[in-house]
Amino acid sequence: MRFLYHPDTVLTAFDLENLALELLSEIPIPGVEGCGFDSGVIRQTLLQAAVEQTSIKAVSDDTRGTYSDDYTLTQLHTVPAEELERLANHLLRQQATMILGPTPRIICLDFVDIQYHGCSHLTDGELCHTTPRDGTSKCHRYLAGFVLCRAKPLIVAVTAVRGDESKNDAVERLLDHVVALPFDVVGFLCDRGFYNRGCIQQLRATAPVALPVIGRGERIAEKLETSISYWTEYAMYEGSERELRFPLAVCVPYQQGNRGKHGLLVRAYVACDLADRTPKEVEALYQKRSAIETAFRTMREARARTTTTNPVIRLLFVVVSFLLRNLWLIVRWGVLATPRRGGRALPTWFRFEVFRTWIDHVLGERLVRKWAAQTNGVGIPATYGQLDAG
Repeated sequence: MRFLYHPDTVLTAFDLENLALELLSEIPIPGVEGCGFDSGVIRQTLLQAAVEQTSIKAVSDDTRGTYSDDYTLTQLHTVPAEELERLANHLLRQQATMILGPTPRIICLDFVDIQYHGCSHLTDGELCHTTPRDGTSKCHRYLAGFVLCRAKPLIVAVTAVRGDESKNDAVERLLDHVVALPFDVVGFLCDRGFYNRGCIQQLRATAPVALPVIGRGERIAEKLETSISYWTEYAMYEGSERELRFPLAVCVPYQQGNRGKHGLLVRAYVACDLADRTPKEVEALYQKRSAIETAFRTMREARARTTTTNPVIRLLFVVVSFLLRNLWLIVRWGVLATPRRGGRALPTWFRFEVFRTWIDHVLGERLVRKWAAQTNGVGIPATYGQLDAG
């Protein structure tokens, strides 16, 4: 990806396709022993399925230069499961190094659920359960972290989450990837899913953390009975061996007619090592986390579809979507954004949709997309075209 450091005067669709394939070339595809195949074609097929948000089968059916979908998936099934997550985080770390530099950053963490209607691949523990949607409560779950940065909100770490493991184990794995990033982490912003003793302990041991409190129980209710913002302390599992104390920021904003609501709204946040801020500043910091919705929406726009039960293939498709989204951000800021005082001016026209369309255009030529189909030689019967004289 050296060309990003010395960009030419013109960025072409071929440049984007080459950059994307260069990223995917880092993912090993050993292949089935004794089967001769071109790994470049496999990666091009995978890339086109991602940018088109379609399946490997759809790409194979629509192009002449690809293998069959069964053959392609057979080769993809040889991607080493034990190496995929390590390699994915290595690539995400490389992308972060390119445009983020050593500036300390805040990391937003979230669980990404991909709804799933099928059966487990090997064991029931592979699948997680979530809020029912689209007729199912089963899902494949991933824990991801992205940098809180307006112009460069890169995804920097990811790990797959099994249904038979605790969230604490997943957080521990992700933190191992986070501490290896090329910058200092000065805070974590997390959602309600991280409100448990183990997660809070691990996160606060690494950096300051802010996350909303789940308002359950009489003791929390008592602390929320206020009309002014204030700092206090809360003890989770008070009086037991599992007791955990942490600073609590109780914030009382006025709703000002937002969504047709008026009056005071009381919210509480776990706010470890953030005592230098007021409760309202803690809430303002946490609300910046809303950018994560855009981050994961664009990720889903570059995820290949599949019906396979293999969690490794599903993780591969998620990793590819993260890498492509990051590549778009890198090109947008590093190559196309106009330098100016106060920060580069991002090109509003270069949307993620445009990025995907350019790559799809080149792949359509390389893989020889079908633009003609054999007709049936019969057509519409002549009697169908006659008007009723009566």
